[in-house]
This record gives sequence, structure tokens and C-alpha cells, in this order.
Amino acid sequence: MILSLLTTMLAVSLGPIGSEPVREPQLAVNGSTVALVFGAGNAIYFAASHDSGKTFSSPVKVTEAAVVPLNRHRGPRIAIAGNTIVVSAVTGRTLSHEQHAHGLPSDGDLTAWRSLDGGKTWLKGVVVNDVPGAPTEGLHSLAAGLRGALFAAWLDKRSGNGTKLYGALSTDHGATWSKNVLIYQSPSGSICECCHPSVAIGASGEISVIWRNSLAGARDMYLARSRDGLRFGAPEKLGSGTWQLNACPMDGGGIAFSGDRLFTAWRRGENVYLDSPGKPEQKLGTGKDVAIAAGVGKVSVVWSAGAGLTLWGEGKTSKLADNGEFPAIAGLPDGSAIVAWESNGKIVISRD
Repeated sequence: MILSLLTTMLAVSLGPIGSEPVREPQLAVNGSTVALVFGAGNAIYFAASHDSGKTFSSPVKVTEAAVVPLNRHRGPRIAIAGNTIVVSAVTGRTLSHEQHAHGLPSDGDLTAWRSLDGGKTWLKGVVVNDVPGAPTEGLHSLAAGLRGALFAAWLDKRSGNGTKLYGALSTDHGATWSKNVLIYQSPSGSICECCHPSVAIGASGEISVIWRNSLAGARDMYLARSRDGLRFGAPEKLGSGTWQLNACPMDGGGIAFSGDRLFTAWRRGENVYLDSPGKPEQKLGTGKDVAIAAGVGKVSVVWSAGAGLTLWGEGKTSKLADNGEFPAIAGLPDGSAIVAWESNGKIVISRD
């Protein structure tokens, strides 16, 4: 593993691990601590920064499995609940009998691993889904709230009749999880089959989930909210336009709270939009694979544009990188943002 400070980019570069490229980075922030999770080969790794992303520790292996999907947003997720770091991922023992193009497991479960010592060691994983093999598509999201609450949402195939959106709540820092909750099922038979959901928890504890629907031929983004993580209200369509598409774009979106104000960012067609429920949508540019972070008084959005990455913040758009894909972003306490992305088998991490 290579760990270096690139002063010309003000960025940290990690990878590869052995001969394996490092993929699908995700970030979580608590004060000056930045937690990073990513995958390589058949394993999931964690690294930490205690100086707001200027340097990172050597990676620690969280777990390994026969099948670890690491493409099109199927990698691990990370959240910090109090003094506990929680990593989640869909892993499996055998590949799909159909040898799915994305290397998905036929027996995959969504599992959460906890660390009580800052990521140095990891406890045995806990399976979140209560029907074995339900989340084999590998697409999920994880968020932490106050007082040890966590919520996970995922694409679920338990019925064998279309893809639905399910979730589960933990109130003890990820040690145990609730009975799975049906968040949404499309009257058209299935939500978008391979676009990842995103979840965030507001300051008051509101849990909000966004996903790409498939409804009467439209692949638009929808939002559902819950006060307790057990019951969700009626779905709300995001944005004023619609995307008629007879295919799955494999592109979900991002969601973030600034206090209790909710922001979402996502793609419709070739355009990227920022949207806050009850406000007009705002076109930010063109691209895909959108991620968002919201802090005190500032919202930052990053996305793939061509071969590189574009960053938007405070009404200004700038080129973040000439080469990169699948970005993740998190807000820092000083109002800035930290971004991680894949680039030529490595992960690059940069502050705006």
C-alpha cells in the first residue's frame, strides 16, 4: 500500500494493495476524524485521518469474503455513531449462477461490522437483512444520527417479483438491527433495478431515503421520510422534470442534511441537479455519479464529467480532477468538504 502526500494537488493517494486496485471509497467525518472505507479484491479496508484528511493511517482489513461486489456504487459504506465506527457491505459466498456481469453473489447478505477502538480492530459482522439473500444486487446506503442511531437502506429481492426498497434501524450503534421495513414498492412492479439508494439522518432524527423509481416508464428520483425508522410516509417525487428511459442508468444520487434542511443531488438524463424539497430544482451541469455533502451554511456537490470530476459549491463550479470516477464527499466542521475517488487503481483524497 502506498500512502503519499501530493502537495501539488493537496491530496492523499492510497493504493493499490498488492496487485489489486482499490475501489469504491466512502467517507464519514466526526470532528477532525475522517474515516475512509474501500474495497480491494475480495476484502474491505479501513483507514483513518485525525487531522481532517491531511494524512491517513495504514489500511486495516475489516473483512474478506469469496464475493465482494466493487462496481457501480456496490462497495462498502461507513458511518460514525458516537464512539463506534460502522462499516457495511453486501458480501457473498458464491457467484451468481448466471455469472452476472457485475460479479454479484447468489447468496449475498448485508452485513455490518463495528469497531470500538477507532478502527484498529473489528468485531464479527452482524447480518442486517432478515431474509437470507434478499440484497444480492449489492446496492445499499448507511447513515448515522444522534444517540447511536443508524439506518441502512437497500435494494431488496426477497419477494422474487421485482426489486423493492427495504431498510432497517439500529439504536445501539449497530450491534443489533430491527425487523426489516418495506420503505417502498413500485406499482409498476419494480423500482430501478440497479441504481443505489441514499440515506441521511437530520439533527432532529428524521430519516430520509432517496432512490430511483421505475414508474410508468419514468426513471425519476423519489424521497421517503420517517420519524422513527419503522414507518415511512408517502413517497415524494424530486424535481420538476421526468426521465423516460427503458433501461437502468445505474446511477442513484446523494442526500445530505444541513441541520434539518434536506438537500439532494442526482442525475436526470445528462444533467446534474440540486434539489431541496419545496424549492425549485437547480441545474448544476452535465455528468453522472453524483455525491453531496452539506455543512453549516454550505452545500458541496461532486460528480463525474467526461474522464474527470467536477465540484460545485457556493454557486461556483470548478474542475476537481482530470481523471477520476465514483466520487464520495463529506463535510468538515470548518465548512469545507473532503472528496475521495477512484483513479487508475488508486484512491485519491482531496479537500476543497
